Amino acid sequence: MSEVIKIRKGLDIKLLGKAEKTLQSAENANSFALKPTDFTNLTPKMDVKVGDEVKCGSPLFHDKYKPEVLFTSPVSGKVSAINRGERRRILEVVVEPDGKQEKITFKSGNPESMSKEDITENLKKSGCWPFIRQRPYGIIANPMDTPMSVYVSGFDSAPLAPDYDYVLQNQIEDFQTGIDVLGKLTSGKVHLNLNAANTASPLKKIKNAVLTQFSGPHPAGNVGIQIHHIRPINKGDLVWYVNPQDLAIIGRLFNKGHFDASRVIAMAGSEVSKPQYYKTTLGTSVEALSANTKDGEIRLISGNVLTGTQIAKTGYLGFYDSMVTVIPEGNYFEFLGWALPGFGKLSTSKSYLAWITPNKEFKADTNFHGGKRAFVTTGDYEKVFPMDIMPVQLLKSIIIEDIDKMEQLGIYEVVEEDMALCEFICTSKIEVQEILRTGIDTMIKELG
Repeated sequence: MSEVIKIRKGLDIKLLGKAEKTLQSAENANSFALKPTDFTNLTPKMDVKVGDEVKCGSPLFHDKYKPEVLFTSPVSGKVSAINRGERRRILEVVVEPDGKQEKITFKSGNPESMSKEDITENLKKSGCWPFIRQRPYGIIANPMDTPMSVYVSGFDSAPLAPDYDYVLQNQIEDFQTGIDVLGKLTSGKVHLNLNAANTASPLKKIKNAVLTQFSGPHPAGNVGIQIHHIRPINKGDLVWYVNPQDLAIIGRLFNKGHFDASRVIAMAGSEVSKPQYYKTTLGTSVEALSANTKDGEIRLISGNVLTGTQIAKTGYLGFYDSMVTVIPEGNYFEFLGWALPGFGKLSTSKSYLAWITPNKEFKADTNFHGGKRAFVTTGDYEKVFPMDIMPVQLLKSIIIEDIDKMEQLGIYEVVEEDMALCEFICTSKIEVQEILRTGIDTMIKELG
């Protein structure tokens, strides 16, 4: 029987538009893209130019400072655009599919019979290595390192998040192979963390991993929170983590010998006509999915409402994202909104009467309902932040660039998603995630 860890602090945000467990195909998108902006601390160098023909697994760009880490095409076709932003920063490498899905062949076989070096080389050449990230910092892992352990969160507790038990029900063999791959890369153990509430999860049959169950509100499904409660990260420690669907892609690489980047995503939110799941491919254009949205001013988010990235109706799914969320825009002014009873307003305090209906699902929009205020200590962050870390003091140490204090207050343990709830409930409207990433970038620059 696996251990059950109870997360007592946190907040489940109940929103309208949970995806129904019906699956539609969306594999006929007219374009796909990899976005270097999805990767923290990456300086991309192009391997292709507009007009080049590529196959599944062909390199599109690589990391300037780690040239062996390749980012490969999820489809076969032609490079139709390399979109750039300010100072010629590469924003998107767009591939127009040819419908043939021609694939480059990589090494396949049982990872348990392969050496660590062969596995690492296969992951790098195929473009699967970027799926593996490290803590501290939440950046792509260094292939030269050996982590103390590797973590996989088998569930997501974020608002409207996809059900990975449903998503992975037909990918258990590939998932198991992915677990076996990770076991060859670490000197320690592979930890698979599951939702204690789901007693029938197919992931409970996985072997060669330490199974730990978690219960409680969001962010119980965040891998950083799970790592903290299993074994906190100290200075000098290094652990890796992988998303569940990314792990299945790694498993398919070794089972089939191809870079098969197919992915099941949830399209959810109050502004989706029929919230459901779609089978598609990594980096897909969401233009075809936009037909499933309601009329009016809406915001499309690649990811969840707490940590996702705003995209256009012709935008692309993020590299690590397994959902698209659609909510109303909030570009309106509400006169004396603070004085209204607020029955339909999502609130974490008792300022509005909505607190008397705790199980109600809300239609939330992007309105801030106020401007920035003084950054004061209210004790609210601590109510939703389930780590033995003082979040306000950590953020203030980042603002004043006190590296010693940042270390002492636990910056090695957190990335943006771990403190996203602090930003959501913040009465001062502080950009918590942006401040935290600034601090992490400072640590990388100063300490490497």
